[in-house]
Amino acid sequence: MTDVNKIIELLHNPSKEDIVLITKAYTFAKKAHEGTKRFTGEPYFTHAFETAKNLALFGVDSCSVTAGFLHDVLEDGDVNEETLKKEFGEEILFLVDGVTKLGTLKYRGTKRHVESLRKLFIATSHDVRVLIIKLADRLHNIKTLGGHPEKEKRERIALETLEIFVPLVDRLGMGRLKQEMEDYAFPYIYPQKYQTARKLFQQKNKGLSQHVQKFYLALQNKLTESGIKDIKTSYRIKGMYSLYNKLLRYEMDIDKIYDIVAFRVTVPTIEDCYQILGIVHGAWKPLPGRIKDYIAIPKPNGYQSIHSTVFTGDGEIVEIQIRTRQIHREAEYGIASHLAYKEKYLKHSIKQPMTVKKQLGWIQELLQWQKEVSESGIFLKDLKMDFFKFRVFVFTPKGDVIDLPIGATPIDFAYAIHSDIGNHTAEAKINRKMASLKTKLKSGDLVEIITKKKACPTRKWLDYTETNLAYRQIHLYLQKNQGR
Repeated sequence: MTDVNKIIELLHNPSKEDIVLITKAYTFAKKAHEGTKRFTGEPYFTHAFETAKNLALFGVDSCSVTAGFLHDVLEDGDVNEETLKKEFGEEILFLVDGVTKLGTLKYRGTKRHVESLRKLFIATSHDVRVLIIKLADRLHNIKTLGGHPEKEKRERIALETLEIFVPLVDRLGMGRLKQEMEDYAFPYIYPQKYQTARKLFQQKNKGLSQHVQKFYLALQNKLTESGIKDIKTSYRIKGMYSLYNKLLRYEMDIDKIYDIVAFRVTVPTIEDCYQILGIVHGAWKPLPGRIKDYIAIPKPNGYQSIHSTVFTGDGEIVEIQIRTRQIHREAEYGIASHLAYKEKYLKHSIKQPMTVKKQLGWIQELLQWQKEVSESGIFLKDLKMDFFKFRVFVFTPKGDVIDLPIGATPIDFAYAIHSDIGNHTAEAKINRKMASLKTKLKSGDLVEIITKKKACPTRKWLDYTETNLAYRQIHLYLQKNQGR
């Protein structure tokens, strides 16, 4: 049952103009798609409705929700651009046209695919809402993938979602969407791995459920005594794809994974977060080295929260995440949560998420990078290695966060700062101690590069790099300076 009021109810304080606009888009899209069916047999308008609904859940502005209803009318609804502009204006035409031109990525590592990615990055650099609408569209497609009759197409869409869209979502800090996309795509492309993770989880869950409920009640009781008003508690179960990747890092031993269930505490203010942390540690012993303060130092994608792993006292170890309600929404929906509040584009501090412009700095890097790389295959390989791999977050001496793939070394760090620094790297300090240039960096490391005019890359450095950016710069330097 599709009803425009269901979407309006999800919006944040919609104005009368917002309601009129969205209702008009609902009616327009329903008429444009009348009589057409999806591969599932449903009316095609169902997909337009669910896309708009996803956008409303993300917390975006009314223009984005309107474009969600209309995102397929140019391609599948026999509507031209002139009509769309006349009915809804230039801004919404721009968004709809941007999504339409992205088309299907056809993920197979081809030149056509890389060109589609280029269009996606350019459109995103102009207006991030184009990408957000595309993600809302993809979420409904992946949710209904089981109804697609072609096995090969199901696998292609699942692979494309997992290897391209999920890393993009992660970069945008949209935690809930990331888990949904991962878990819907996972069984289609890696069915055996999915079954392995599911079986291990079910075995673990037999004894875990009782412990979870017992600790959850104890946590609620302890927090009630704190005197802080408006505390909300909940817990989330780790997604199957995330669980499987973590199992790989722990030799498939599920007993070494402590955040299968993560307890969440949301409070009104940041000061309350630290008070709650003290209460939790007063009641349960924290696991040494497992306290992470992402509120004081957010992740590069804007994620904030305090994480602490504690012994429950009955043989279990659990993770507790503490955050404000605003931070929680931003952790769930990332950059999309900013789009309904345009004043946030101009305000930021260390206590607030990065602005939209800063969060999209990596898009500009990708566009520049793509100009420098002529071969499609090399660009796609670099993209997956340098931008879409599991990340580590390290710090410069000034406290700036540098985002690198796992396995990165001080050489990768140096070239991430600037090619000239990389080319003149002599030594490195990690956490204020001298370290080898081939040392693998860990999240939280403080890295300082010592440069000298006479220092220069050697062929050995090629073996010490993890990023293709550093590898190419070293290779280029060695080519230019052969025989010197």
